[in-house]
Amino acid sequence: MKEKASITLSRDVLAGIDRLAGSKRSRSAVIEQALRHYLSEHARTRVQARDLEQLNRAADELNAEAADVLDYQITEG
Repeated sequence: MKEKASITLSRDVLAGIDRLAGSKRSRSAVIEQALRHYLSEHARTRVQARDLEQLNRAADELNAEAADVLDYQITEG
């Protein structure tokens, strides 16, 4: 279900939207497509940031373990 919203945009943005829309699409369709793309990219970026944080945390733990093993080998070797 679609809902009506009122937004204010600069003339140059509206002109760009009109060029993209052409005669076969509405401004609303162009704006909705652009916002869907933005929202999708934003969600993907958040997931990637979370995944990177988890990877870095795991790498830190593994690096600490490797340092412990190397220290043990040096002192026992």
